[in-house]
Amino acid sequence: MSLPLDDLIGQLGASLRPVRRLPGPLVRTGTWLGIVAGLGLVLACFAKLDAIAHRLASVPDMWMAVAGAALTAILAAVATFELSLPDRHPAWALLPIPGLALWIGATGLGCLRHWVIPDMHPATMRDTGDCFSFIVGLSIPLSIVTVMMIRRACPLRPGLTAAVGGLAVSAAAATLLTLFHPYDASAIDMLVHVVAVSLVVLANRAMGGWVLSPKPSLPRL
Repeated sequence: MSLPLDDLIGQLGASLRPVRRLPGPLVRTGTWLGIVAGLGLVLACFAKLDAIAHRLASVPDMWMAVAGAALTAILAAVATFELSLPDRHPAWALLPIPGLALWIGATGLGCLRHWVIPDMHPATMRDTGDCFSFIVGLSIPLSIVTVMMIRRACPLRPGLTAAVGGLAVSAAAATLLTLFHPYDASAIDMLVHVVAVSLVVLANRAMGGWVLSPKPSLPRL
């Protein structure tokens, strides 16, 4: 015997729980940036801040490259949390381009200089290996945090969202690398940074995209 429609709806809705409202994209971006800033403060306790200030003040390309990396991280984070919402346009993925252009352009200018900043030396292969390990290693926990913060938003483009998130975390890691990067700009150093960032973006697109993708529901019997 079938139940009346009102009784059926009542039984189906009896086990439902209220859904906690997801904070807005800018709020989540602020939270994410706060986590990165907190991590930066911890790392700064082990860095020689006076030496860092000297390096950044030596030539414009140094602080412009750092500013470009930081701007890329901020804009990519905003784009990630916007793209995580199902009603957002995919053009949000273009938001980090200005920061990325400044980052690459300033780093490229540093490689064209014919003189080395005093108290610095061009990065050796071993030095670039440390840079690679730092960017990739720091990007892993930041990627986990990012995916956890966007998985409840149910993005319609999980791969794109995760890839932009990978750009955000790798740019943040590259920015924090400045605290432990006493090397002048060089072509090999720039190449290693590009490879590390690209690897993080591709890994996030693959793994993060899989985690964020909607899972097929079980067939009804």
